[in-house]
Amino acid sequence: MGDFAFITGGLGLIGSMIARKLAENNIVDKVVCLDHYGRYVSSLRKDFTDYRKYRLEGIEEKVIIERAEAKYPILMTKLLTKYRPRFIFHLAALPLAKIDNLNAEEAIEGSVLSTTNILESCGVLKYNLGYEPERFVYASSSMVYGDFLYVPADENHPTNPKELYGTMKLAGEVITRGLSNFYGIKFSIIRPSAVFGPTDMNRRVSQIFLDKAIAGEVITINGEDEALDFTFVEDTAMGFILAATNPEGIGETFNITYGKAHTLLQYVEELKKFFPNLQYKVVERDAFRPKRGTLSINKAKKLLGYKPVFSLAEGVRQHVEFAKKHNPAYVFASKIRRQVTSIKEH
Repeated sequence: MGDFAFITGGLGLIGSMIARKLAENNIVDKVVCLDHYGRYVSSLRKDFTDYRKYRLEGIEEKVIIERAEAKYPILMTKLLTKYRPRFIFHLAALPLAKIDNLNAEEAIEGSVLSTTNILESCGVLKYNLGYEPERFVYASSSMVYGDFLYVPADENHPTNPKELYGTMKLAGEVITRGLSNFYGIKFSIIRPSAVFGPTDMNRRVSQIFLDKAIAGEVITINGEDEALDFTFVEDTAMGFILAATNPEGIGETFNITYGKAHTLLQYVEELKKFFPNLQYKVVERDAFRPKRGTLSINKAKKLLGYKPVFSLAEGVRQHVEFAKKHNPAYVFASKIRRQVTSIKEH
């Protein structure tokens, strides 16, 4: 029948990278990417580009795409029965904390209802067919901590979210732990932070800064000392896979980040290396955002052998290189610059 991994939100930034790493490392025969083909940014934005066609480029033969939403329990039971995956990675939810018209109902669907449906489906299939995944991996967020009371914040830091996204992610953690224990399902919980990298299209702060740099617009930095534990998407994906495949990950919660925070200003300074004329201004920090910083990854290092390899500088470089090839605004601007140069030379 084949050896499968099953990723909800499989066409997302992180989900697709998990699929790529699973395929490239031959961890499974096929990766099933469940996705509803939705987007969280208006297609009418002049700077919007749909990068999803690049996310699985080169590994198409090892990927199966299923259009579906994890919030439908009968459909989830049907698909899990069909593939009986060895690993289930649950990432289908709102992709970031700040989107237009954010509402509790939509956040509940991804983090609570979908998580419940998958685990209940696993429970039913275990009872009826004897099937159970080797690991169910739930994608939470460092936003569950709320304001950091100390840094580096480890997994024992109090959880006190202050906005919808972190609240529902934390609720999903409770569902994951409780139902997994009830049905006897092996699980792991991952808390990423400030993930960035090529093909991002949901306007995370890193992408916003890059788009403004390309457009020659002034970047607004919210808070001179505002710091995030920026993590390159490849490191994040490998953290998920290590948690799924290592016996030491069973029943545990892990911060999967770079393990060293950088300020937004530092991020912009890295961009400035590629855009020398880049301009920015610093304004008062956004009170909506919890005060964060470095997260401890000692637990992941010790139990999983997790070791992030992409520095902020290298991650920014790769993101910019991708934009040079695929961002229409960058490609157009480069073409104009070449034409101007050619005219001057002649």
